[in-house]
Amino acid sequence: MLDVIGVSLPVSRKIVYFESPNSKIEIGTSVVIQNEQGLFIGKVVSKKQIPNQTEKIPSIIRIAKKADFISRDHNIKDAFNAFLKCRTLARKHNLDMKVIDSYYTLDRDKLIFRFTSHDRIDFRELAKDLAKIYKVRIELRQVGVRDETSIVGGLGPCGRPLCCALFLDDFNSVSINMAKNQNISLNPTKINGLCGRLLCCLKYENDTYCQCRLSLPKMGDEIETEYGLGTVVGLDILKQKIKVEVPGTGTVEVDKK
Repeated sequence: MLDVIGVSLPVSRKIVYFESPNSKIEIGTSVVIQNEQGLFIGKVVSKKQIPNQTEKIPSIIRIAKKADFISRDHNIKDAFNAFLKCRTLARKHNLDMKVIDSYYTLDRDKLIFRFTSHDRIDFRELAKDLAKIYKVRIELRQVGVRDETSIVGGLGPCGRPLCCALFLDDFNSVSINMAKNQNISLNPTKINGLCGRLLCCLKYENDTYCQCRLSLPKMGDEIETEYGLGTVVGLDILKQKIKVEVPGTGTVEVDKK
């Protein structure tokens, strides 16, 4: 078995696993890692053992030092200024793009900008201008609207910070059937998030609702009640209550049998 640690990166929040040369590294420790983009500081969020792999798992570089944090904080300040400059240059080049954020790798080997656009963008001239100004490798990455919302953040209809910006490390696969399973109105203002896509939280309770529905009749079914034979016109899935339209009596609420 191989000891690995899960590291969360602030620029993506995705958990990536690395081999740890030091078994004493605890959860919550900040470490320096290298991925396909470059060097970054991440935080250890999990530890586990996995079977030995045929492909080599990358190792962490080191536990983050004071100098690493100083460099990171300096990079954040400079990257914000570069973000503002990139927005100005994008308008100068008449590019239909929305620059969302920017960040340096820890060693300032690369400056990365993330943006959204409805179309494919020819940003070669913009990249050249940025490279002349900042004297580093420039990468412009187009992301989707869900990624944009997770980066920018905000408050959901529940009044709490968006799940995608707070703790989700990947986007849930969500379907309109999940809203139907939970008897939620299919009004887009009720089931869509700030990104304009279906709410990620529709998935959280979907399995429970599906399980509870198994013991309930379907809408339109005819069932026998103490008031006589009637038609199912409504369901309270969690309370396991059934609304039945009974001829001559009206709508009654009964418990499932």
